[in-house]
Amino acid sequence: RAFPSGAARGTGAKQGIGAEQGTGAARPVIAGFGPCGIFAALILAEAGLAPIVLERGKPAEERFRDVQRFWEQGILEPESNVQFGEGGAGTFSDGKLTTGIRDVRIRKVLREFTDAGADPAILYQQRPHIGTDKLRQIIPAIRRRIEEAGGEVRFGTKLTGLETEDGKLTGVRTVRSGQTERIPARHLVLAIGHSARDTFRMLQETGLDMEQKPFSIGVRIEHLQESIDRSQFGDLYQNEILRPANYKVVTATSTGRKLYSFCMCPGGEVVCGSSEEEGVVTNGMSEYARDKVNANSAMLVGVDENDFSGSAWDAGIHFQQELEKRAFAYGEKAYYAPSQRAGDFHEHRKTEKWGKVTPSYRPGVTMSNLWDVLPEEVAKTLDEGLILLDKKIRGFNDPDAVLTAVETRSSSPVRIRRNENGESISVSGIYPTGEGAGYAGGIMSSAIDGIRQAEVLLDKLFS
Repeated sequence: RAFPSGAARGTGAKQGIGAEQGTGAARPVIAGFGPCGIFAALILAEAGLAPIVLERGKPAEERFRDVQRFWEQGILEPESNVQFGEGGAGTFSDGKLTTGIRDVRIRKVLREFTDAGADPAILYQQRPHIGTDKLRQIIPAIRRRIEEAGGEVRFGTKLTGLETEDGKLTGVRTVRSGQTERIPARHLVLAIGHSARDTFRMLQETGLDMEQKPFSIGVRIEHLQESIDRSQFGDLYQNEILRPANYKVVTATSTGRKLYSFCMCPGGEVVCGSSEEEGVVTNGMSEYARDKVNANSAMLVGVDENDFSGSAWDAGIHFQQELEKRAFAYGEKAYYAPSQRAGDFHEHRKTEKWGKVTPSYRPGVTMSNLWDVLPEEVAKTLDEGLILLDKKIRGFNDPDAVLTAVETRSSSPVRIRRNENGESISVSGIYPTGEGAGYAGGIMSSAIDGIRQAEVLLDKLFS
């Protein structure tokens, strides 16, 4: 369902707004232009609402140049990096479109991607993916469709404040190139992503009800892709009709915690996903061809308030920052990540040389002992879990497999509470949405939540 009952594209939709808000009504505002914000904006633009999108980062091509410079020279641009900019964090990933939820909106998302240039095979593949190289062209194509339908995307524009009256949103404040602006707004879709920590704090100080939530941390593990292919396909692993093998694994351990894979990237590489100075964050990505030497995946362990040492809404954020700064401190150069052979990790000894697997992480790695970096319970779970997973995928616990720390941004540590109608429980007219608000995880589920929240807004306007 793209529109609520009775709604139509173009002028009909605008007449609907006039009925609810009057002539010259404020346009809906969307904060964030990752998968969630993109699809919320697309739905609202197609309905004729001419949304204004605020994106603190840069357009895809400029952003790509900033990220490449960061990986090559270690020069971080705080507002243009793997987390911030057109397409969100998903732009620098494998571009996987899998999800555990069942929703008719999945077809809408896939169709939009194919119309923008993605391989039509994603419409029927069991594990569809786009690839980070393709996403850099596809996301701007969808943005142009939003603009052609009347939407507006303002890059380099950061949401810095909210204005309310009697518990209702009346406007938002922004900063762009050092200039402040007030935008009248009665409806704001918050699609800010999981790493906008300064925005989280602004929202909490403004009065939005927020709470901490459990999330996961861990490392990136790398194997030779050929080894994964052999384990998954057996003697047929070199058959030309087979694509690079992937996996999804989980195991319980005696620590009472599970170790599980997340965002597995066949034929990919590990990169730095930092968005704050002096903090190291690992992330995995792969191009459409998935033709790099190594396979990589996050290996994650759940953490909660017992690990955070506090029940404050932002305790998880502080926990993440502490780990990221600890990882940064181990680097021989700026944003080098601590890394270790799996065999050395099991023996609690610092790695002195690499085996058959060479770490792909950019900008570079520092040979380390990850027991000095990871929380003890997380390290114990990883230690035992890798051994157990070797029984599921032969060679998974290869002593030469490489572990690189620290993976902290798999999901948001915060939930912005919303009611059954999708609005903030604190301020009417604000719609917490997607991964950053704690209601999605990954490209597909974030996009679907963006569509769903746009429909909620449309229902309110047209009912």
